Amino acid sequence: MNKKQTMIITALSLIVLALTLLVSSRLWFRLDLTRNKVYTISPASRELSREIPGELRLTYFLSDELKNAYSVPGEVEDILREYAARSRGKIRVAVKDPVKSGMQYSVEELGVAGRQMQVVERNQATVAVVYSGILIEYLDKSSVIPWVSGSETIEYDLTSRIRSLVNESERHVGIVVGDNGKIFDNDYGYVSSALQSAGYRVSVVYPDYEVPDTLPALFVFGGGDDLTENALYRIDRYIQLGGKALFATDALVADEQLSIRPAEGGLLAMLKTYGAAVETQFALDTSSNIVQAETPGAPGRIQLIRYPFWVSALGEYGNRLQPITSTFGGLDLYWPSPLTLDAPSGVEAEVLFTTTEDAWLQTENFNIQPGQSWAWVAERETTAGAKTLAAALTGTFPRYFQTKPPVDGIEAQDAAQIENSLPDMPETAKEARIIVVGDAEMGQSRLLEQTRSQRNLDFLVAAADWLSNDDDIIGIRSRASGGGRLDRIIDEEKRAAAMGFSHVLGVVVMPLAVVVLGFVVAGRRKKIAGRVSEQAEG
Repeated sequence: MNKKQTMIITALSLIVLALTLLVSSRLWFRLDLTRNKVYTISPASRELSREIPGELRLTYFLSDELKNAYSVPGEVEDILREYAARSRGKIRVAVKDPVKSGMQYSVEELGVAGRQMQVVERNQATVAVVYSGILIEYLDKSSVIPWVSGSETIEYDLTSRIRSLVNESERHVGIVVGDNGKIFDNDYGYVSSALQSAGYRVSVVYPDYEVPDTLPALFVFGGGDDLTENALYRIDRYIQLGGKALFATDALVADEQLSIRPAEGGLLAMLKTYGAAVETQFALDTSSNIVQAETPGAPGRIQLIRYPFWVSALGEYGNRLQPITSTFGGLDLYWPSPLTLDAPSGVEAEVLFTTTEDAWLQTENFNIQPGQSWAWVAERETTAGAKTLAAALTGTFPRYFQTKPPVDGIEAQDAAQIENSLPDMPETAKEARIIVVGDAEMGQSRLLEQTRSQRNLDFLVAAADWLSNDDDIIGIRSRASGGGRLDRIIDEEKRAAAMGFSHVLGVVVMPLAVVVLGFVVAGRRKKIAGRVSEQAEG
């Protein structure tokens, strides 16, 4: 090879290297061997470029102190870079330290939260304000993730907010507290926080006065006993307009002495018209939570018992073909009622999750008193089998109200005024979506505090996504979740058998196998040594 050829090859190599560097930002490859591909963004996120007409900017405000101390910021930055690489140039990413760039105060005005962190430099400990938030900008609109503490939900947070900005659609859930004895801030604070963390705006809806026509999604908790005909009319009208709603309600009501009576409101009849009847029964299951109860015959002595009225729905009994429960991890319900589905013409009904096959019903002589297990199992043999606990229905629902309801307890003139204030039903119904769960307790703070479970909140966020037509991003939130609760084996005999098997396997079988293997190896070596010795002597 002469000198001229060497120079040409060198020049061509430099050109190829330069071109490679120029297009490297548009190329992306990552070998992700994790089961759920937790380090690779999902198809819904990879296809965002098709939804973005212009340029979108992601600015990760990250303090160097955090970046140097923990690995999570690096993982988040990698995810942001993958968004940019997959976007065909439509997403730009920048990482800035607010303090070093002199943007500390402007960043806080945008909504990025600063937190105090102890920093050790040259054997001296000081407290610094650090930042880890993301600003999303598209045209003249923006959205902020105030604080990023981990990489588990960052893809969901980004994709849902980007889609909302680009499509100019608000992520908004209205909540109806249907039981008169419940207060939104006190009894549904965890639900509100979970929805807000997922990027939703949450507001309280008072259906006796108004249910906004354009509300993207509506959650109705309770209401089997206390929602008025006026309120039900407005909710029915919302559904006829193509509304999307979740109903978590009870068919049976307990007083302070745990005496049971059927709910007397019209909500259950309305849901039955839609195709989901909440039965006036209790569903009990061996898969259930544990409570404290007084020991029979020993007043004042407390024991722990498994209470079958507090059902623990298991992940394997979720409908994996339905987006809401495609990654279902289970759910906790207090005194749930089973559902019977009978979808009317134009409506499609899908079971979301059921009890185990070891469930049964209490249909009469209702007794939910802890410690009186003899009453719980009276109908077990005749009603055994899996029970439907939640369902999703889609289609054009038949209207429950054919005329405006009367107003009771109000003077005739005022009643006419209120009745006239009710908006008219639409002439034709639009396609709507509803979810029905046979338990009003599922979102209450009391249950969530007692079970210490995130599962109910995950389900409600997935429900909000489905109701808001974001089916394809539901599974993103739980892709990184590989753990589960340690109560999968509920049956005491099966649990004892599994524990006994594990004990024998770990304490007896495995050590014995090692000893036997040692003898086998020693024997083989002895035989080989004997053969070698015989050959040497021969």
